[in-house]
Amino acid sequence: MHITQLNRECLLHLFSFLDKDSRKNLARTCPQLQDVFDDPALWPLLHFRSLTELKKDNFLLSPTLRSLSICWHSSRVQVCSIEDWLKSAFQRSICSRHESLVNDFLLQVCDRCPNLASVTLSGCGHVTDDCLARLLRCCPRLRTLRLENCARVTNRTLAAAAAHGRALQTLHVDFCRNVSAAGLHRLRAACPRLALRAEHSAAMIPDQPPRGPHAPGSALRTLLPR
Repeated sequence: MHITQLNRECLLHLFSFLDKDSRKNLARTCPQLQDVFDDPALWPLLHFRSLTELKKDNFLLSPTLRSLSICWHSSRVQVCSIEDWLKSAFQRSICSRHESLVNDFLLQVCDRCPNLASVTLSGCGHVTDDCLARLLRCCPRLRTLRLENCARVTNRTLAAAAAHGRALQTLHVDFCRNVSAAGLHRLRAACPRLALRAEHSAAMIPDQPPRGPHAPGSALRTLLPR
């Protein structure tokens, strides 16, 4: 029996066991399997292990997407987390290659995936408050938002969660150094039922503008209570 003799339900089940690249490679073999690849029912879950994966054409964004995770664990994450004014020319060059990738991708998600229920972003140092606020507005069914080591996330994201996260039940902002204790307190007061976690965030030194070209300690970041 040839694979193309299977019915649509069986083909979707078969494809569900494959990773994104394998699905794409199988779809290239014939129009019938390409049609299965293009079925939104195949794509309720997307997980990306690097930012370069966001540029591939081996997945589909659609209203069926329920869970999205982008977890970037690389030495480059540390470079992207450095304050912009502290970066060397070489470090800025590294960051410029992927600075807008996550934000641009999430804007596509906002337009195409209104039924999203869970988002996890780890090591996404360039994701912005504005982008996350739009995500909360465009995905009214979002119940879980987990952010870890997202250096540009500030109290504005917490305010957006309070204002637009109507279905939000869980919010993690772990190791997000520009989230303050005051911002967390305001969110807890506004949303007492929200399961809020902020490991080390309020204990980290937030970004500071440069005080001079040779400001003491400007190149050093340590964990200290605020």
